[in-house]
Amino acid sequence: MPKVALFNISGSQVGEVELNDAVFGIEPNTHVLHEAVVMQRASLRFGTHKVKGRSEVRGGGRKPWKQKGTGRARQGSIRAPQWVGGGTVFGPTPRSYAYKLPKKVRRLAIKSALSSKVIDQDIIVLDALSLNAPKTKEFAAILNNLKVDRKALVVAPSYDDNVALSARNIPGVKFVAADGINVLDVLTHDKLIITKEAVQKVEEVLA
Repeated sequence: MPKVALFNISGSQVGEVELNDAVFGIEPNTHVLHEAVVMQRASLRFGTHKVKGRSEVRGGGRKPWKQKGTGRARQGSIRAPQWVGGGTVFGPTPRSYAYKLPKKVRRLAIKSALSSKVIDQDIIVLDALSLNAPKTKEFAAILNNLKVDRKALVVAPSYDDNVALSARNIPGVKFVAADGINVLDVLTHDKLIITKEAVQKVEEVLA
């Protein structure tokens, strides 16, 4: 089982914690990680793009000239696609880009993401994380104590308003509860800061 240092919010090491091999100690599967990131990014697309087809463009109810005898090509409507101001052919319409991977693949992806953080030594485990009030200055001091000066994902066992409000004003820092941890967030942040209790919750679900 991989062992990592256990810190307090003052930045002092207070012990060690053993991580579950089945969750934090596997060989990262880069292909599955890629598939999971593409899936998540697809689900984030709004899909609200829209253009008008020939049936939706205003005007063009009358045939512009008679069918025969003018010497010109036959035309049925001035709102046909070949006319300026006409409808668009095969244009985008509102749709959802979301899709799902199999459950086993999603589980393997999050395990691979967590294991990659352990391998790269980019995981910091805290004994506890709590604030008496929303104070960005206090949270910034905690990050400074932990020597974190890059993008960081902070994971707690459950949603904490004080921590969430304190973290949201710091560029590059994101706070999530243990049940909201996901591949995209883990990979796009340089450091993973997670409490000991949150580690146990993640292991209970994924082990």
